[in-house]
Amino acid sequence: MLLLAGIAGLCALAGAGQQAVGAVLVQRFAATPAAAPAARPPVSVLKPLCGVEPLTGLALESFFLLDYPDYELIFGVQDAADPVLEVLATLRARYPGRAVRLVVDPTQYGTNRKVSNLINMQRAARHEILVISDADIHVPPYFLDRVVAALEGEGVGLVTSLYTALPGTPALATALGADQINHSFLPGALLARRLGRRDCLGVTMALTKTVLAEVGGLLAVANNLADDQVLGRLVVARGYRLELAQLVPATTVPEANFEALFRHELRWARTIRALVPAAYAASVLQISLLWAALAVLFSAGEPWSWGLLVLVLVARVLAARRIDAALRLPPSGGPWLFLLRDSLSTLIYIASFTGSQVDWRGQMMQADAGKLR
Repeated sequence: MLLLAGIAGLCALAGAGQQAVGAVLVQRFAATPAAAPAARPPVSVLKPLCGVEPLTGLALESFFLLDYPDYELIFGVQDAADPVLEVLATLRARYPGRAVRLVVDPTQYGTNRKVSNLINMQRAARHEILVISDADIHVPPYFLDRVVAALEGEGVGLVTSLYTALPGTPALATALGADQINHSFLPGALLARRLGRRDCLGVTMALTKTVLAEVGGLLAVANNLADDQVLGRLVVARGYRLELAQLVPATTVPEANFEALFRHELRWARTIRALVPAAYAASVLQISLLWAALAVLFSAGEPWSWGLLVLVLVARVLAARRIDAALRLPPSGGPWLFLLRDSLSTLIYIASFTGSQVDWRGQMMQADAGKLR
């Protein structure tokens, strides 16, 4: 058992070290100067909508407030009775000068309803540059400048962005969801990129109509759950670079209860496991407090193991504080929140291996490996 305790202790230290490195990468990314675009060509922004969640109005309004000379907003729904249309109508009345188009079309092209919505919307896009963005994303006024600047890079075919979490409710489940995004996903994404992975994150996908046509259009990803990742792979396979825009918008965390949060994070987990199984299996090291707790268990409570648990917990808190400061986020919760977060992450990690079906807005879908077609 002491051998197992020693292995668990090493895994705990490895996880804490990984989190520390990730925090440094976030700090460096936030401090990197942003380049201005050489030109500001017209842009079509595609916003697929479905339902209303906490802060939906604020998220959509941020796109009406962009500081960019020529852009159009194209919103799409598949249900003419969708309540989000009332939110959109209010915003259109508030900003009558903004170029806005609405597409209401239930036509389905594959198993992914969001992609079908986007296919219907794309026909209304007038401009060569397309920026696809989720409905729950909050962006700063300079959003399009940063995206267009990245798209101007040599050989760049697709631009994506990182994101932080904006809690949509005061519930504990919401705080745990935000912690996962801010302190695990975000540094993990930068670390994965440093190690050579080029992930496309669906919160922001910017590319030209020409490049999109080269990879088969949106129809090429109409049957993929992880349409963003597959689109990124298709673009890279054509010899283009996948670049990060120099900004970090925020996504709403709407889950107010643990059941909803568990379903959402299980969808993420099973999707990632299907896409990158080896990397996902190794990601268990990120749950550093799990390994520290196992060291305590396997050593039958030896003093060194308790010291290790405290050390890992302190390291976890300090890494989170560093990320919060770098991105000017509200301070994260106390140490108990990280203990609870890692307990939930452990349950989700285990559950991710018990099946491949996921719940996506009430639709059951299959997590696929995202193979290029």
